[in-house]
Amino acid sequence: MSSVFALATPATRSALCVFRVSGPGCLAAFDSIFTQALGEPRKFYQRSLMAGSTVVDTVGVIFFEGPSSYTGEDSFEIYAHGGLAVMGSIVDLFKSVGFDEAGPGEFTKRAFLNGRLSLSEAESVVDVINASSKEVLDISLNSLRGGFSDEVFGFSKRLDSLRKFVEGSIDFSDEDYDFIKEGGVVDDISRLCADFGGFVNKCFLAGETGLKKTVLFIGPPNSGKSSLFNRLLGFDRALVSDVPGTTRDLIESEVFYNNSSFKILDSAGIRETVDVVESKGIKLAVNQIKNADVVVGVFDSVDPLVLLEIKSIASDNVFISVLNKLDLGLKDKGALFDVSLSAKTGEGVVELKKKISSASAVRGLVDKEYFARNRHIKLFNEGLGHLEAAMIKLRSGFDVELAAEDLKLARISLDEVVGVKTSDSLLGDIFNDFCIGK
Repeated sequence: MSSVFALATPATRSALCVFRVSGPGCLAAFDSIFTQALGEPRKFYQRSLMAGSTVVDTVGVIFFEGPSSYTGEDSFEIYAHGGLAVMGSIVDLFKSVGFDEAGPGEFTKRAFLNGRLSLSEAESVVDVINASSKEVLDISLNSLRGGFSDEVFGFSKRLDSLRKFVEGSIDFSDEDYDFIKEGGVVDDISRLCADFGGFVNKCFLAGETGLKKTVLFIGPPNSGKSSLFNRLLGFDRALVSDVPGTTRDLIESEVFYNNSSFKILDSAGIRETVDVVESKGIKLAVNQIKNADVVVGVFDSVDPLVLLEIKSIASDNVFISVLNKLDLGLKDKGALFDVSLSAKTGEGVVELKKKISSASAVRGLVDKEYFARNRHIKLFNEGLGHLEAAMIKLRSGFDVELAAEDLKLARISLDEVVGVKTSDSLLGDIFNDFCIGK
């Protein structure tokens, strides 16, 4: 494989930027890009990064020798100043010495191909990055640390032990030994099915794009949706005006609160209008409701009819009703609203954050230890189906060859979960574990 590089930090101006490089022979480039040699791996050095006789930047650098690296290959990281010109110069330098730009997930893919991560562990890297709460992060880390793979490998090992007995009964049928009965194979398969089902129940089906929840602000015009949106962000992201219909499109940003993050959307005020552009914005807001996990209705009047009208638009979504403009003396005497606040002064905003955080929490994580993808669940169901089919065949006392094939297919399903393909060396295992012909 060629040596590849990538910017590991966002491509925007910042204090620092980090470049990662990995591939056979990448460390040989040190003589041409640094003025001084680097001594030992896994130590941090300060060096001048050179493009010929020109200093690109003064950087920090650390290198790793394969296979003791994340990718299993020789690799190094450069910590440079986070200017756009610096980033561009480093990209040009790396290309000039023969490094290729890495594609998406290239470093983790190499870690998998070089045996540093199982396939399921590699997949969990994305879950860790996309984790939107501490609970989600903890579950993602369980898989990244190998807990998910270890359990799958454990089931594979138990399955191999059972297959030895079944294969032995086929290959050594003339021996005076009942492999199936003496090995307790049928009961063990039954227990394996039960344990495997319990393991699957500990998995939470996660989407490929993460678990961040979407919060949509809706309400009448001039109720203070955009002001509240800006207050939650801590800066003016949405345009605010006294003129009704100022917001005409969905405005999106992200809020982090109490170890959780959620995406919030400001929308056009809902009303009857002849303005073509504004009406399209209102339609966009209403259509977005079906994609929202939480709908926040913002109001500037204590009017039960208006509240009911907006709430009905939210349909079956989680709905939080907010009475805004406490600073103008508005009071919710009838306790119609979930939260009363002032977007202008900030009074009551913390209570709204708590409500949103609680309502947008990922449900169903109690007693869950791992995330599973659709492909995992599909393979688990296939494997469980093959196990149950083998158990039925073995109980009948016939079709032992077909039962052996079912067990083999079950093992293949587990292998595909973690990305491992193993040769079928069961005959050698039989000779090692049994005294055949004694």
